[in-house]
Amino acid sequence: MQYTKKQLEIMNFILEYQKANGVSPLLEEIARKFNVSTVTVFEHLSALEKKGAVARKRHSARSIEITDPELSPDFLTLPMLGYIVAGAPIETLEQAESFSLADLIPLDGKHYVLKVKGDSMVEDGINDGDYVIIREAKMARNGQTVVAVMEGSEATLKRFYHEGHRIRLQPANERLKPIYVNDCEIRGIVVGVFRKMMNQ
Repeated sequence: MQYTKKQLEIMNFILEYQKANGVSPLLEEIARKFNVSTVTVFEHLSALEKKGAVARKRHSARSIEITDPELSPDFLTLPMLGYIVAGAPIETLEQAESFSLADLIPLDGKHYVLKVKGDSMVEDGINDGDYVIIREAKMARNGQTVVAVMEGSEATLKRFYHEGHRIRLQPANERLKPIYVNDCEIRGIVVGVFRKMMNQ
């Protein structure tokens, strides 16, 4: 379902408010949050009702409910920072857009989403076109799948292994060879992967 940026912001606020307070916000509280009039908020909510995304009980001040089945009470918006190749390294990561998802996994710490390009991680179930959820981190344990930034601002998605005086960035594809470097910067660790299923 398509929403405007402001509609998504309002729904995010409602869901966050419900999670924090156990009840829905008042129109006045939404208006204060976005520095608009209650009439403007009412218009946005009416439009969302017509789309089937919101339901309200008449004469009940705190009755706003998100009814879009694709959303959940733990609906989150993460920054979509760009693309990450699972093949040859590419220059990394530019701010692009937002990415919304249900809270399918614990999101302790700061997270972002990358879309995978390439097939070097297919044996780990990370395919071309998949989305990976990255927890920001500067260190990793051997065997963890990481966003590694190498000399020249190149980034790649690989399994990390520290081997004495060198680092091995290991693909999960038997056709491909590992990358050996003296040093690299860890930008994050993969904590989740998902894909959009296309209609057949």
